[in-house]
Amino acid sequence: MKMSHMYMPTLREVPAEAEIPSHQLLLRAGLTRRLVSGIYSYLPLGYRVLRKVEEVIREEMDNHGGQELLLSAVQPKEIWEATGRWEDFGPEMFKFNDRHNREFCLGPTHEEYLTAMVKGEINSYKQLPLTLYQIQTKYRDERRPRFGFMRAREFTMKDAYTFDVDKEAMAVAYENQWKAYDKIFTRLGLDFKVVAGDSGAMGGDNSHEFMAMSEYGESLVAYCDKCDFAATDEKAEVAYSIEDKDTEELAMEEVHTPEVSTIDMLSEFLNMPKHKLGKALMYVIKGEPVLCFVPGDREVNEIKLINHLGAGEHEIEMASEEVIRDLMGAEPGFTGPIGIKEGVKVLIDSRLTKVKNLVVGANKKDYHLKNVNFKRDFDAEIVEDLLLIQEGDKCPKCGEVLKMARGIEVGNIFQLGTKYSEGLDATFLDQDGKKQYFWMGSYGIGVSRTVAAIIEQNYDERGIIWPLQVAPYHAIVTIVNVKKEDQVEIAEKIYKDLKAVGVEVLLDDRNERAGVKFNDRDLIGIPIRITVGRDAENGIVEYSLRKDEDKTEVKIDDIKDLVLKEFNK
Repeated sequence: MKMSHMYMPTLREVPAEAEIPSHQLLLRAGLTRRLVSGIYSYLPLGYRVLRKVEEVIREEMDNHGGQELLLSAVQPKEIWEATGRWEDFGPEMFKFNDRHNREFCLGPTHEEYLTAMVKGEINSYKQLPLTLYQIQTKYRDERRPRFGFMRAREFTMKDAYTFDVDKEAMAVAYENQWKAYDKIFTRLGLDFKVVAGDSGAMGGDNSHEFMAMSEYGESLVAYCDKCDFAATDEKAEVAYSIEDKDTEELAMEEVHTPEVSTIDMLSEFLNMPKHKLGKALMYVIKGEPVLCFVPGDREVNEIKLINHLGAGEHEIEMASEEVIRDLMGAEPGFTGPIGIKEGVKVLIDSRLTKVKNLVVGANKKDYHLKNVNFKRDFDAEIVEDLLLIQEGDKCPKCGEVLKMARGIEVGNIFQLGTKYSEGLDATFLDQDGKKQYFWMGSYGIGVSRTVAAIIEQNYDERGIIWPLQVAPYHAIVTIVNVKKEDQVEIAEKIYKDLKAVGVEVLLDDRNERAGVKFNDRDLIGIPIRITVGRDAENGIVEYSLRKDEDKTEVKIDDIKDLVLKEFNK
């Protein structure tokens, strides 16, 4: 492709809307443009990268038994109601009515759709196992779209679905897809970890997430270098115990704590360790008030909380100060489990039930209660683990201190069991001629998000550094001065020779200053760079790679071999 004819609107300045490197570079390098918040168009360079990522995914999905199809993005309400997800999915689902007032959605995912399609068409165990996948645009009305492709309302996704005869076969399919994903992200050159994840609205008992490591990732990952434990902070089991030296339950007493409304202030005021202080947080979940108690040195894991209550992420919010005053009779910061109004559900982390003589809010401004004991003084529903994992926690498998890092979720895999087949009454006949529900798995890769993740791991202050396998073009030939006929002729020859052997080449034949061309070349990140300048008349050009600073003067006749060697590394 000759750049004099190319649509590549690069930007010199960082757009105000772009907060993280990948978002900035996607816009600055002319790969994408925003239409409205969370909705982007792919420009020619960006679309080439997207298609290359898709092709790696297709190859590995096909190699692991997948069959590609393409489903409609428009889905009727009825199939989602059958599984209970029409309401559960929440306001993130784009819903609309047709002219006949029938309700539809734009698909955020396709479990219901594909199960309904297979129902009645796959009717024998002899037709199983089955793996179907598609690469398609998905739609989710994110509350706060941000970070470009990371959290968009319209995005490209590969979603796959497996159908099997029983739980054991489903587990085999799950392992097979795991291997496919491992190969996909390895081929794409990503530094990634596989971590235990939360199944959320997808359902099922087992799920894992593939995390591309990045300081700008939205997910926090806890992992152990000594064993294979790794999990998101949403899912991670917290190995936390409290060494309580108190053996006797003391008499409860009220303590005046003027303006002491935080755990830090209370710990200092009473000269007590934070784990002896009961931290109270009030939420409104599914419209009902819920009061949670955890040790004062810990935070509530809201995903564990809503999973315990069977709620969706859209159904939880922090209670307002007005709600707290009404239900607790006190200002925030002085709330406790004693003397609250009926109708408030009280939950307590199991570790806190083992601590004697707690300090809790007195539900009275500027007062706390000392020597409060579970069961003797108050009751609550015990939750085994309500805590958010944090730096310094120990591995729940081997006891080693965990490490924490941020990651970008680029893929996820779920064992769905029979949730969807039961909901849609999708069955097959087993060897004995009896009806059985399909055992299913669901597997997703955020294709556009993967593009952003690749950039997050491959850039410098000048621009993107594309890995060769996903770069929009493999090589770029830059003519330093297009008014010099010898430079133009040699550049054209190199351009044609490389194209003839299957190398994807850009020819920068624009009538621009050399500095502009070099800046654009660095910004768009083409891996192999050939500069045709003043030594061209002597049969010499400059050869370099975007990923390093080394520049070599080489003979024109050696260029083709040098370029082809890069494909064999």
